[in-house]
Parts: sequence; C-alpha cells; structure tokens
Amino acid sequence: MNKSVNFDDFEVGYDIPAVPGMDAADIQTPALVLDLDALERNIVKMGDYAKAHGMRHRVHGKMHKSVDVALLQEKLGGAIGVCCQKVSEAEVFVRGGIKDVLVSNQVREAAKIDRLARLPKRGSRIIVCVDDLANVADLSAAAQKHGTQLECFIEIDCGAGRCGVNSTGAVVEIAKAIEAAENLKFTGIQAYQGAMQHMDSYEDRKAKLDVAIAMVKDAVEGLKGEGIECELVSGGGTGSYYFESNSGVYNELQCGSYAFMDADYGRILDKDGKRIDQGEWENALFLLTSVMSHTKADKAIVDAGLKAQSVDSGLPTVFGRDDAVEYLKCSDEHGVVGDPEGVLKVNDKLHLVPGHCDPTCNVHDWYVGVRGGKVETVWPVSARGKAY
Repeated sequence: MNKSVNFDDFEVGYDIPAVPGMDAADIQTPALVLDLDALERNIVKMGDYAKAHGMRHRVHGKMHKSVDVALLQEKLGGAIGVCCQKVSEAEVFVRGGIKDVLVSNQVREAAKIDRLARLPKRGSRIIVCVDDLANVADLSAAAQKHGTQLECFIEIDCGAGRCGVNSTGAVVEIAKAIEAAENLKFTGIQAYQGAMQHMDSYEDRKAKLDVAIAMVKDAVEGLKGEGIECELVSGGGTGSYYFESNSGVYNELQCGSYAFMDADYGRILDKDGKRIDQGEWENALFLLTSVMSHTKADKAIVDAGLKAQSVDSGLPTVFGRDDAVEYLKCSDEHGVVGDPEGVLKVNDKLHLVPGHCDPTCNVHDWYVGVRGGKVETVWPVSARGKAY
C-alpha cells in the first residue's frame, strides 16, 4: 500500500479518478477531492496551536488512513507521529516512514500481538493501549520472542463507555505489572473522551471534559504515590483539544478531523457560539459528484450514493452555493438532490461535505489534491480496508 505510484500504469476512469496535471473539471466522479490550500492552512494552524501550548500532537491517522497526509502533518504541522486503531493500520504507517505510532486500542488476539511486536524492528516507536492485566503477559511474551520493546498506555474510560479501566486502583495495578514485565515499558495514559466530541454546545463539551480531566489527574497522582511517572498523557480531539491543552495534566493531543472537517463536526459551536467550520477550521475534504439525471423538475440525481460515503452521522451538505440545492437522500448508487429552482443541469458537479469523514475516506482508494483549478497530486488512501 506504500509503493510509489507510476501514473502511467493507471487509466483515468478505470483505475483512478484523475492524474496530476488534469483540469479539476475533468476529475471522474464520485471522488474524494482535497482543497490543498485549505488542508495546509488547517495543518499549520493546529501545529501552531500545539506548539504555543507546549503540546505534542499525535495526529489521528485512522481519519485519513493516508501516509502522504500524515507526512504532510509532520512537515507542516510539527506532528510527532500518528495514532491509529488497528495493527494493520500501524503497519501501513510504519512501512510508510512514520517513526512514532500509537495503536490507540487494545490488541488481544495472538496473531495480532505477534505482528505488533515485530513492528519496532522497522525502526519505529510502538505504543499500545492496555486495559486488562491479562494482556500484559501476552504483550511481554511476544516482545521477548522478537527481541523488541513495546510501550504501553493504560486506557481510562473517561466517559465514552467503550474500552478502558474505571478506577485509579486499576491504573496503578496494571502499571505495576507493565513495569515488572520484560520488554515492556509503561509510558503513560490514554484518555480520549470520544462521546462528547460532536456535542453542539461548547459548555456541554466542557462539562464532560471536566469529569475526564478529574479522572486523569486522580490517576496521575495515584501513580506518583507509587513512584510511577507518566511520560505522556494523551487524548483530545477536534471538539475538545482546547480543554486538554489547558488542563495542566495532558501533554499530547490526538486530533484528526480538523485537517479535513466534515458536516457533523462543522456544526458544533465554539465558545462564542459560532460553528467551527466558519472560522476555526476550513472544509478541505469534498466528495465530488456529478448530476446524471434531471427528469424531475425539482430534483437532480447525482452519482454519489451510499457506496461513496458514510451517512452514519447524517447526510452530506452541498458546499459553496447560496441557492436552495440540497442533498436529500441516497440509495446505493444514487443521490437525490433537491433543486426547487431548477438551477442544475446534467453533468454539473457538486462539492459535498461528507457527514462523517473517517468512514467516507475508508471507502475510497484515492485522494485528488486540487489547487488553482488543477489536479496537483493524487494520493492513495494507504490504509484503505486495513481493519485487522
């Protein structure tokens, strides 16, 4: 998945939606399009914020699943590496040259643990989340087998109700076991409050984070009481990074969607009651789609349906128009677009802002990077389908 791309080997419209140098108007649809100027501004802005607040920024690679985007985030935004959710994703990023990789999830099955323990041989720092004492021995055995070191975060369930321990006592118990285990290193705490990221109200999000921060502070103090120091306390997302970075306890952020933005994140409000896609971040990711039928006077049918996007967080919005054109519903291969004023015609293209960027990106093979009306770059979605 990380092989260099020879565009001479690809046929536009069959293998790939576009090649560098093409006019943006000729991109084959449906396709994921990146506004490179907006993407770069988002990356620089978050990088500047993290630096100004003394925070490491570990970008969430599971959002874009792209080595090229991750490397750009390191180059322009000072990111220190990535976090991802699956061992196979980690393998893609390591093979692509990312040197600091966190699997921000639990790895329990023997074959997956074995693959994880081999990864440091490729020269990257590998961290994994642990929330069960029984996992420690398995990770240690695999690391010893391969002569490598795995670093461990203990994950705290700070409100998302998914993985993670629920008490400081459990954190201390597992940390002691990690410190005593061969070829493992206790590095810190994973505390990502994912359940509140998309809450509209800034104050509601803050209230949830206040609870999470209190849990993390208690865990850090509990560890200190046992003579155990946390090198890293990691968490924070696009809807909360300002809370973690001003908490006095977190020192690493894990933001992802800020780089691309999507419709669901875009509608949440900042502390002044303003949508975050109207100043804080820019829309950089679009699902480009074409009108293929307009037999109904008030409706156009486009070629981006369910198979081109995820609608788990709502339907996409139409970007950059001031008329009444609206994406109304979709089936497998069709999108129904309301056109009450009859302004659209066949072959018109619409830029859709996906409802949820992460799973939408995962159903495409390529990003088409556009600048000044031209295709400047085409990047593979490197970890596409890497769900193991």
